[in-house]
Amino acid sequence: MGLRPRGRRLIRGVARTAVVAGTASVVSGRVHHHQHQKWEEEQYEQQMAAQQGYAQAAPSPQPTDGNDMIEKLKELASLHDAGVLTDNEFTAAKAELLGS
Repeated sequence: MGLRPRGRRLIRGVARTAVVAGTASVVSGRVHHHQHQKWEEEQYEQQMAAQQGYAQAAPSPQPTDGNDMIEKLKELASLHDAGVLTDNEFTAAKAELLGS
């Protein structure tokens, strides 16, 4: 005893609906996964940028004692006069010491 033509169409329609629903579910899951990965990458990049911003924003240590700075400048000048430091090295070291 076989199925009537109407029963076969009903089964075929149900099967087609199941395939369409399953495909939609898979596609939706993949889109959600892709969006979640993209969001995580953006969060990571923002965190790294913030950390780099903090590192760059940190002020360079400056001597607090004026006499100490004078002594260091005299030491640089004596090294320059002795020929240990070139003009460019002396200028760079002096600028670093003075913070300019």
